[in-house]
Amino acid sequence: MDFMYGTWHWSISGFLIGMIMLLLVYLGKSFGMSSNLRTLCSIGGAGKYSSFFKLDWRTQKWSLVLVLGTIFGGFIAFYFLSNGSGMNLNPHTIEKIKLLNIDEPNGKLLPDAIFSLNNLQTPKGFFILLIGGLLIGFGTRYAGGCTSGHAISGLSNLQVPSLVAVIGFFIGGLIMAHFILPFIF
Repeated sequence: MDFMYGTWHWSISGFLIGMIMLLLVYLGKSFGMSSNLRTLCSIGGAGKYSSFFKLDWRTQKWSLVLVLGTIFGGFIAFYFLSNGSGMNLNPHTIEKIKLLNIDEPNGKLLPDAIFSLNNLQTPKGFFILLIGGLLIGFGTRYAGGCTSGHAISGLSNLQVPSLVAVIGFFIGGLIMAHFILPFIF
């Protein structure tokens, strides 16, 4: 398998995620990206305004290092370990997004029809991103964690609330993709 000119097989990343989870379980830690936003807000002084952000952020430094590693790892993977071909979507998916006037990815991860700076300057684009961000923030707080925390850490620890949350995330994603997104576009 030539890692430098194609995508890695899913089993490699799955194995690595499993090894990290075993290490975190051994160290008594739990993984989740949304908790890092809480830590960053705590560092910035948000604890003065909300008790939710009153925590000793120094105990979470390891998690901030994990975020930096994620960012750095993504940079390395994109610029040094790929051939620049990007994602390969199913042709049926490409046809469906064309019907919604969403551009083909052409190697990009995010479509310009939703995430471009030009789109952000339109009222419709601004409100889509604003409402989406508010819903994600509310849902993450309401569910007690984000998709990565529940799906990776919670499920690997056999937590029933994480199973319920992940099922809810998938149902919400399906509803958004099949019913709400076509209505918006």
